[in-house]
Amino acid sequence: MKQYKFILSGGGTGGHIYPAIAIANELKSRFPDAEFLFVGAKDKMEMQKVPQAGYKIIGLWIAGLQRRLTFDNTLFPVKLISSLLKSRTIISKFKPDVVIGTGGFASGPLLQMAGLAGVPTVIQEQNSYPGITNKLLSKKANKICVAYENLERFFPKEKMILTGNPVRQDLIDIASKREKALQHFNLDPAKKTLLVLGGSLGARKINELIAKEILLFSAHNTQVIWQCGKLYYDQYKRFEENENIQVHAFIDRMDLVYAAADVIISRAGASSVSELCIVGKPVIFIPSPNVAEDHQTKNAQAVVDKNGAFLIKESELDSQFSLVFESVLNDEAKQKMLSENIKKLAMPEATRQIVDEIVKLIDRK
Repeated sequence: MKQYKFILSGGGTGGHIYPAIAIANELKSRFPDAEFLFVGAKDKMEMQKVPQAGYKIIGLWIAGLQRRLTFDNTLFPVKLISSLLKSRTIISKFKPDVVIGTGGFASGPLLQMAGLAGVPTVIQEQNSYPGITNKLLSKKANKICVAYENLERFFPKEKMILTGNPVRQDLIDIASKREKALQHFNLDPAKKTLLVLGGSLGARKINELIAKEILLFSAHNTQVIWQCGKLYYDQYKRFEENENIQVHAFIDRMDLVYAAADVIISRAGASSVSELCIVGKPVIFIPSPNVAEDHQTKNAQAVVDKNGAFLIKESELDSQFSLVFESVLNDEAKQKMLSENIKKLAMPEATRQIVDEIVKLIDRK
C-alpha cells in the first residue's frame, strides 16, 4: 500500500488551526503510515499548537495586510514573494499527494504553489462569508468543503460540498458528562452556570461587559466561568475574589465546560458556531465587528434566522444585554426552544465527510 503524504495549512487563530488538526487526525486514523507536514505563519499560534498535537510544522514569513498604512504593509510584497518561493520548495521536497487549506495567511501561497505544481488541493471554508484568499484559491482548487449553504456566489458550484466544520469529537455526547463537569469546575448544582467565551486571545468588549455586569449575575445567583483570554487574564483575575466567578486565561477541557454551562455567551467565529450547534445550549452571540467582511455577524445571523440563538451587536450591549440575558436565564421554555433549534443545525460528521472527499482525490490519481 502506498505511503501517502499530506500537507495541511491553517493558522492565525484556533478557528483555522483546530479544523486542520482534526482533519489530520482523521486522515491518520485511516492511513496510519501516512506522512504529515503543516505549514503556518511564523510567530503565529499554530507554531506552538500544531507540535503540541504531534505534527511537524514549517513557518512562512507571511502576514495579512493591515487596514491602515503601516511599515508591515510596505513589506507585504516581499513577504508574499518569500512565502511563494518557500512554498514551492516545500512542495517539491515533500511531494504531497494532497494539500489541504483551512484558512490563515500561510494557506494562500501554499495552495497557490500546490495548484501550479499540479498537486490536488482542498479548501475547507468555515465561514458563511468567505475571505478574499479562498475566493481566489477556489478557481484552481479541486474541492471546496463548506459549512454553510448558498455560497454559489463565491465559489464554483460543481466543486462545493456541504460538510460543516470539523469539531472536537469529545463534544458529541456532553450530556453524560454533566456531573463530572460540575465536580471538575467545583460548581454548585443548585445554581445556574453562565459560560463566557471570548476566543483563545480574548475579547476586550466581552470582558468589559462581564466586569460591568457582575452585580447582575450576583442578583440572579448565577455562577460564571469566564474565559477572558491570555491577553486579559492579569487584568481580570481579581474578580475571582467573588466566590461565584471563575476567571480562566484558557480552558483545556472544553467538553466539560460546555457540559457544565446552562447559558453561553460567545463570539461567533465559524468553529465556535459549529461547536455550539453540537453542544445545543442556549447561546447569546456577541460577534466581533473587527473581522474581514464582518463574517462573525453573518455566522451568528445564520443561527438566529433559525431561532437557534440571540445576537447582540457590540454597539448595543449597554441597552440590550441585561434584557436578553434575563429573558434567557429565567425562561426555561425559551431555553428549550433555543437548544432544540440550534441542535438542528449541527453537522457532527463534518471531519469524516471532508476526509472522504480528500480520499476520493487520492483514488483518482
